[in-house]
Amino acid sequence: MTTVVPADAIRIEGSRTLRFEGEPHGSGVSFFLVTNDPGQGPGLHRHPYSETWNVLDGEATIRIGDETVVARTGDTAVVGPDTWHGFTNSGTGALRMMCIHASGTMIQQNLTPQHETQESR
Repeated sequence: MTTVVPADAIRIEGSRTLRFEGEPHGSGVSFFLVTNDPGQGPGLHRHPYSETWNVLDGEATIRIGDETVVARTGDTAVVGPDTWHGFTNSGTGALRMMCIHASGTMIQQNLTPQHETQESR
């Protein structure tokens, strides 16, 4: 069965970013298609599975554990399970980045205890 999921059906309210959870659609992966302005990005968080990023356009400074790397258009970066990570748009224009979660459901733990959440279906 082929399924097309309209972008507006998975757009985060008040955002340009799309959030797709694969399990309801028969997929074993989930993703964020991020569109962020300079200086924007998520705080440190982790997942019990790996995450792979591909920068479609722009520049991201990515923190992975104790390391910081810069990824630009066309670059791919990977973080292993249970590793604290986050990124910021460090470029001068919009950042478009695909953040692929190796799970049909998204599970996230944020570093800041008062904002700690676990998302799952």
